[in-house]
Amino acid sequence: MTGRCTVTARRFGQLPDGTSITRATLANATGIEVDVISYGGIITRLLVPDARGRLADIVLGLDSLEEYLSPNPYLGALIGRYGNRIAHGRFELDGKTYRLDRNDGAHHLHGGVQGFDKKNWLMETFESGSRAGVVMTLTSPDGDQGYPGRVDIRAVYELSNADELELTLHATTDKPTIVNLTQHSYFNLAGRGDVLDHRLQIGSEIYIPVGADQIPTGELQRVAASPFDFRRPKAIGHDIEADHEQLRRGSGYDHTFVLKTQANEDLMLAARVAEPVSGRVLEVLTVEPGLHFYSGNGLVGDLQGKGRVLSRHGGFCLEPQHFPDSPNQAGFPSVTLLPDATYQSRVLYRFSAMRSGWS
Repeated sequence: MTGRCTVTARRFGQLPDGTSITRATLANATGIEVDVISYGGIITRLLVPDARGRLADIVLGLDSLEEYLSPNPYLGALIGRYGNRIAHGRFELDGKTYRLDRNDGAHHLHGGVQGFDKKNWLMETFESGSRAGVVMTLTSPDGDQGYPGRVDIRAVYELSNADELELTLHATTDKPTIVNLTQHSYFNLAGRGDVLDHRLQIGSEIYIPVGADQIPTGELQRVAASPFDFRRPKAIGHDIEADHEQLRRGSGYDHTFVLKTQANEDLMLAARVAEPVSGRVLEVLTVEPGLHFYSGNGLVGDLQGKGRVLSRHGGFCLEPQHFPDSPNQAGFPSVTLLPDATYQSRVLYRFSAMRSGWS
């Protein structure tokens, strides 16, 4: 594909303390556009063509900074220091107990009351021929939301003419701590309606069951002969109302699928989603050992954005990450980050379109 990728930046608003928030628009030669704001590293808009070349915004979002400052279900945000739940907001490291914000009932969720989704990141833009993007940096001080150690984070969003949006994440610390970062966009490849007819495939034979409070039981359960079997493509809504205890506990899908038992640097295809009417296809590739699939069960119509009401199952999340509650689960891959190491993660969102049928 010829043509340059471009990035433009403009003011999106300001925080109550007067801090200016920047919005960067990444655009490639095929028409894909991505808007990212410095507040929360939030993807606020993602235009992608369908099989006929018609563009639609395929992520849920809000219309103003003020709305993003109000409570919302992490729409489009970067999540940290720890994506997903930590039981009772407590973990031990090197013999010391750390207590975190309990912002999800009795538990800790997505980094706490003031997680990375509510921080203003320093943003710089770049262009390099067939690629354009933003480099975002943030310092999380020792004790932030209860976590030990100062952590310096670097997040890079990069759009290419190959119709791929890549997110790379790096973090370092000055004392032992835990880190588990992810991205929390809600996708709807039709750009409207619900996602129950989207056909999803997840390359996993195992998922992680949860208790009544959404904390992992510590077991690993095979997906075979269960509503959690997405090894072959099926509609998200096909089994979502099945009589299954795990679906009742999550009010739908809100579970982590195991991609590999140990983290490594090998990028692998985690999921593929196709919307049958528009033909849009999303593939998610990651180096992470887990993929959390959330079917938008908590969208209850109390928010509106970009001309639509955010209703139940109006979007789905595919969040590459380590497993929930890993600091308290000895059998799960470690999320400990030491001062002499670098946390690294990578997610690739690949967009395409098919003219008819699932391929």
